[in-house]
Amino acid sequence: MSAVLDYTPEVASATAGIYDRVKTVIPEIEWPFHAPYIEAINELKKQRNAVILAHNYQTPEIFHCVGDIVGDSLALAREAVDVEADIIVLCGVHFMAETAKLLNPTKTVLLPDMLSGCSLADSITGADVRLLKQKYPGIPIVTYVNTSAEVKAESDVCCTSGNAVNVVEGLGVDKVICIPDEYLAKYIAGQTDKVEIIAWKGHCEVHERFTAEEINGYRKNFEGLVVIAHPECPPDVLGAADFVGSTAGMIDYVGQQRPPKVMMVTECSMSDNVAAEYPDVEFIRPCNLCPHMKRITLPGILETLKTLSPEIQVDPSVAANARRSVERMLELS
Repeated sequence: MSAVLDYTPEVASATAGIYDRVKTVIPEIEWPFHAPYIEAINELKKQRNAVILAHNYQTPEIFHCVGDIVGDSLALAREAVDVEADIIVLCGVHFMAETAKLLNPTKTVLLPDMLSGCSLADSITGADVRLLKQKYPGIPIVTYVNTSAEVKAESDVCCTSGNAVNVVEGLGVDKVICIPDEYLAKYIAGQTDKVEIIAWKGHCEVHERFTAEEINGYRKNFEGLVVIAHPECPPDVLGAADFVGSTAGMIDYVGQQRPPKVMMVTECSMSDNVAAEYPDVEFIRPCNLCPHMKRITLPGILETLKTLSPEIQVDPSVAANARRSVERMLELS
């Protein structure tokens, strides 16, 4: 790992404009640690002809200060197709880096920490999907992008929380299997009367920890609180929310509605990132952190750019079919 970098007057001057964008969510006392890495990463990106893709669940010093393309899984997948840089550094989790590699097979795709996984992706395997095909022959399999390339390769089409209903209805069939998120599948079923949904019992370890009782407790303590929730949350949580949407949908809601006081029922860092954009909105933050997302750090990103490792590879025997499932999702979106 890189040695601790010094916060010099030159670094302070070079990063002053960046800090202005995040000063409402990053305490001033922390900036001298972050700034030298931010300056070094942004300089090394230019030298390496690299681009950083950062998911909404990354911390503000990554999301706002070194990320070139930021957003939810769908946004990153879409933008990855048009990346012109030679090197993609994916600041997210392993399945996202695999997706970027599927869409950019000739580019170098790097993930700063190979242990940055996902409980939801780990809940199902390619073998599980093959068994589902035997049990439900001829039923299309719609797979959440929060899955491995192996699972995507066994599927008919991918989806995200933002486009899932459109993808399911766009297939033109009366029954589909939605894997692996049980709560997202139930949410989709509640949003369409055209398609019967068969679900798998996978869950996100962050979103499944929220409860309706917790939300109602926040409402009692914060008068006028608007609650917006991600569809990976349990059904009782979604029922207690004022709005349900994907990460992009939640951000759009805050930007368009500008609620005076809002609680985003999702991964904790997303509230910080949105709060930096809308300082006029008060954010109440129930903090459930994703331990996998938090494995990505500024020192780790810098080391990855220096060493050009760890590099993501996808087994050629699964890459073509997995890529087809992702590309079909983009077409249906």
